[in-house]
Amino acid sequence: MASENKQPKPAGMGGPMRGAMPTDKAKDFKGTLKRLLGYVKHYKKSIVLVFIAAILSTVFSIVSPKILGKATTKIFEGIMMKVKGVPGAFIDFNYIGKILILLIVLYVISSIFSYIQQYIMAIVAQKTVYDMRNDVYDKLNTLPLKFFDAHTHGELLSRVSNDIDNISSTLQQSITQLITSIVTIIGVIVMMLTISPIMTIVTIVTLPLGVIFVRPIIKRSQGQFIKQQRVIGELNGHVEEMYTGHDVIKAFNREGNSINTFKNINEDLYSAAWRAQFMSGIMMPVMNFTNNLGYVFVSVIGGILVTRGKIQIGDIQAFIQYSKQFAQPISQTANIANIIQSTVASAERVFELLDEEEMIKDPVPSKKIENPQGMVEFEHVKFGYEEDHILIDDMNINVLPGQTVAIVGPTGAGKTTLVNLLLRFYELNGGRILIDGVDIKEMKREDLRDMFGMVLQDTWLFKGSIKENIAYGTKETTDEHIVAVAKAANADHFIRTLPKGYDTEINEEASNISQGQKQLLTIARAMLKNPKILILDEATSSVDTRTEINIQRAMNKMMEGRTSFVIAHRLSTIKDADIILVMKAGNVIEKGNHEELLAKGGVYADLYNSQFSK
Repeated sequence: MASENKQPKPAGMGGPMRGAMPTDKAKDFKGTLKRLLGYVKHYKKSIVLVFIAAILSTVFSIVSPKILGKATTKIFEGIMMKVKGVPGAFIDFNYIGKILILLIVLYVISSIFSYIQQYIMAIVAQKTVYDMRNDVYDKLNTLPLKFFDAHTHGELLSRVSNDIDNISSTLQQSITQLITSIVTIIGVIVMMLTISPIMTIVTIVTLPLGVIFVRPIIKRSQGQFIKQQRVIGELNGHVEEMYTGHDVIKAFNREGNSINTFKNINEDLYSAAWRAQFMSGIMMPVMNFTNNLGYVFVSVIGGILVTRGKIQIGDIQAFIQYSKQFAQPISQTANIANIIQSTVASAERVFELLDEEEMIKDPVPSKKIENPQGMVEFEHVKFGYEEDHILIDDMNINVLPGQTVAIVGPTGAGKTTLVNLLLRFYELNGGRILIDGVDIKEMKREDLRDMFGMVLQDTWLFKGSIKENIAYGTKETTDEHIVAVAKAANADHFIRTLPKGYDTEINEEASNISQGQKQLLTIARAMLKNPKILILDEATSSVDTRTEINIQRAMNKMMEGRTSFVIAHRLSTIKDADIILVMKAGNVIEKGNHEELLAKGGVYADLYNSQFSK
C-alpha cells in the first residue's frame, strides 16, 4: 500500500481556488458516510440543538435587510416630501431610531445563537473524534505484528493523525457552515420573492453565468495545481535525500549535480505555481463581474418597479443585500461538498484500519504458569508468513531450564522468526510451542510475555529520565533496585558521570548517550524485570569490541540461572552456549555445542573459521 503522507498544501489553497481543488474520493461514499454518521448519532440531541441554533441565527440575520429597507424608504419619503415643498415635511428620525435599535437587537440575538451553535458543534466534533481515536487505539493493540510489518509508520500516522484531524475540522466547521448556507439560500429566496418575483428570477438566472465563465478556468487551473503538488513532492524528496546523505554527496563530489537537479525542479515548481495562482486569481474578478452585472439588472428593474409603485425604494437596497447573501452560501456549499468528499475519503481510510483482521483472542479460561522454570519445547512447529510459502517446517527443539540456546545462520534463515513465534507475535501454521509443558496458545499473551525479557539490536529508549527508562516494563520498583541492576549491567559508572546521574533526561533521539550506553540501559531494564526466559537478539552487533566485552559481561551475569535464546553473528560471543542451532531457510540444519559442531566440520565450522581465519 502506498504511503499516505500528505504533501504540503500549495499556496492559494485557502483562497478562491480551494473549492475547485481535486480531492481524494471514497470508494464507498454512501457506506462510509453512513458509518461516520454512526459515530455522530450518539449525540443526536446536541445535533438537533445545533440545527435549531443555526436556523435561528440565520433567520434573524436574514430579516435584517428587509427591516433596514424600511428605514431607507422612510428617509427617501421624507427627502422627497421636502423636495416637493410639502408643508411640515420632515424625516421621521424617531421611526428610524427604533428600526436601528431593532436591528441591533436582531444582530445580537443572531450572534448569540451563532455562538451557541459553534460551541455545541465543537463539543460534538471533539467527542466524536475522541471516540474514533479510542477505537483506533484499541484496534492497534489488537492487530498482529504482521500488520505493522506490512505498513509504513508514515502511513499509520497519516491515518491516526491527519485523517482523524481532517474529520474533526470538517465536523466542527463545515457541517455548521453547510447548515447555515442551506438555511440562508432558502431564507433569502423566500425574502426576495416577497419583494419581487421578477427581480428574484433575474438574480437566479444571472448566477449560472459566473459558473459558465469560471468552469474553463477551473479545469485549466486544476491541472496546474496537480502539477504543483507533484513537483512539491519531488522537491521535498530531493531536499530530504540530499540533506540526509550530505556527507556521501560531498565525499563523491556530487554537490554540483545535486544543485542542478534542485534548480531544475525549482524552475518546474515556479512555472506550475505561477500558472496555478494566476488562474486561481482571475476567478474572483470574473465572479465579481457577473455578480455586478446582476446588480445592474436588479437596480434597473427595481427602479422601473419603484416608478410604477410596485415596490418601495428601500426594497431595492434590501434586495441587493439579499442577492449578495444569495451568492455567497452557494459557493460555500460547493466548497463544503468538496471538503466532505475528502473527509469521507479520510474516514474510509480510518475504517479500513478498524476493519483489519485482528489477532486471535486470548483463550477463556486461560492457563498461567505461577512459578516458571524456563523449559521450552518446539514440537513439529510449522510456520510461514504466507500460507503458500512455509519458512519453518517440522522444527523440534527441547531446551531445559537454565540452558543457553544460541541461534546462528545467514540473513533470512529464520532466527528472529523463531523468537517471534516464541513470544506469539505470529501464530503457528502447525505444531505447538510449550513452556513448562503448557501450550502458549492456552495462555494470555500478557502472562506469556511477562515471563520474558528482551535485549534487541535496536535499542529503544523513550524521552524521559534514565531511571524511568530502566524501570520501563516493571510495575513496582525502588531506586535501590534500579541502581543494583545498573551496577550488574556495568551501567552505573557512566550514569554517575552524567550531569544529573539517574535523573538525566534522554532526548527524543537519545543522542546524548552512546550506542553502547543505550545497550547497557536496555540490559539493565531486562534485568530489573527479572524474567525467567531471556531473548538477546544481535545485542552487540553495532558496538565496538571494547564495548562489546562490557556488554557481554553484563549479559553473562543476566543469563545466570535463566533460559536464554541468543541470536548472534559474532560467534565468539556464543562459544559457551549449551546448545547452538544452525539455521538455514527456516530449518535447523545443525545442532550441538561449540566443540561438537567444530568437530563435525559442517556449516557452523565454516562460519566460525571464516570469522577467525588469519
